[in-house]
Amino acid sequence: MDLGGTNLRILRVRVVDGNLEVLNAESTPITTEIKQGTGERLFDHIAARLGDFPVPQDLQGETLPLGFAFSFPCEQNQIDQSILIRWTKGFNCSRVEGKDVVTLLREAIQRTRNMNYNIGPVVIVNDTVGAMMSCGYNNPSCEIGMIIGTGTNACYMEEMRNVRRVEGEEGRMCINTEWGGFGDDGSLKDIQTEFDVKVDETSINPSVHIFEKMISGMYLGEIVRLLLVRLAEDNLLFRGRTWQALRTPFTFETKFISEIEEQDDGLVNTRRILTELGLERELVDCAVVRLVCETISSRAADLCAAALATIVNRIRTNRGLSHLNTTVGVDGTVYRRHPKLSSRLQEKVVELAPMCDITFFDTDDASGKGAAMAAAVVQRLARQ
Repeated sequence: MDLGGTNLRILRVRVVDGNLEVLNAESTPITTEIKQGTGERLFDHIAARLGDFPVPQDLQGETLPLGFAFSFPCEQNQIDQSILIRWTKGFNCSRVEGKDVVTLLREAIQRTRNMNYNIGPVVIVNDTVGAMMSCGYNNPSCEIGMIIGTGTNACYMEEMRNVRRVEGEEGRMCINTEWGGFGDDGSLKDIQTEFDVKVDETSINPSVHIFEKMISGMYLGEIVRLLLVRLAEDNLLFRGRTWQALRTPFTFETKFISEIEEQDDGLVNTRRILTELGLERELVDCAVVRLVCETISSRAADLCAAALATIVNRIRTNRGLSHLNTTVGVDGTVYRRHPKLSSRLQEKVVELAPMCDITFFDTDDASGKGAAMAAAVVQRLARQ
């Protein structure tokens, strides 16, 4: 199960013979009402979806292990316990922060009546860790997981000697960086624009996850909208006219950026989207809107590349290597669906980390499949 910023994704995965095979999967949107309601309502919704998830006859009544990719900042000391530090990505469910989300899930499962199978061990991982594990299952050189979707984050393998909170000097440990929170201390003020500041101030969690608000799918479309409003107000777009659709927050969706940039030449999609929004436009307006979209998505790619380059350079330096070969497991709708962001990011990383050769491995449901693999490993160890 993968709880991201937009959807709840449930998969049945078979882990066997060197393959992670998704047998069936279902995706359910998480509405704003659920995101900002009570914690009990959120977990009851999750439990209900688990109960509705179809399993074949021969599994009914069986006890199935659950891998849970939970993509929010947590304090995790055990594989089956994770204390939520704070919500991000538009979530603000009450009475969850400071509590163990696995316990809340199990309590909700006990309240539901519609399950024809049992939930056994619950293994909880961050979505970045799931992406890294999913990729690493068939690619042992994978030691970084990265998400660019509704939110953004990364994890990597750190040398144990540098992990002060854990005893021992040998080996490596996976570190969830929560890089979306970079800049919360004011360190990004020099590069924040007035539009970034506006997005942050009007969010439900001001001054939190500043870096994420400059990069991720939840906010990119809103940054573009605010920029278009300013251009219109300055009489540089739409002949100085603004419409209610342009002034309404989040009407310009991030998916529009991807659709506008899909075409290397021509402005067909741009004209269509502006027409659907009810914005009267001329050809020059379409060209300006496209340029704004390209600028914002390019900046997001460059910022992500800078953060990723920092990680790979750290890994190389930690190990005293003159050259590093490594693989990044990637998941997230923005990375997969934007036609140019991934290539821009990869080109910039080469520029910023010239002594590192990086292979990018992306696959659908990487986070969920990685969580399933973690659950399978725990189940196998328990049997042994």
